[in-house]
Amino acid sequence: MAKERPYPGSTIVSTFNAGITGLVRTLAVEIAPHRVNALHPGLIGDSPKWRDVPNPPHSAQTPIGRLVTMAEIADATDFLLRNTRINAHDLHMDGGLLAT
Repeated sequence: MAKERPYPGSTIVSTFNAGITGLVRTLAVEIAPHRVNALHPGLIGDSPKWRDVPNPPHSAQTPIGRLVTMAEIADATDFLLRNTRINAHDLHMDGGLLAT
């Protein structure tokens, strides 16, 4: 999320995430017909960092009213691997937080 919504102190992570987007797009062209996609998970509610935290940050701000789960991230990864028509795509898994 730092790439889309930078905050003070996020220079390194914002730059890194923007670089991933650039890498995905250029590699998709350079190594075609092989596909390249990126999955940007945001905060994962049941990850070891957040699962024991009551009311983790941003959970109430998402349109789905919660943070995404590790199972949902795994499902999205499977989708990107199986769907052969998805290429050069950045999939944001943030529960819609970027839309708010």
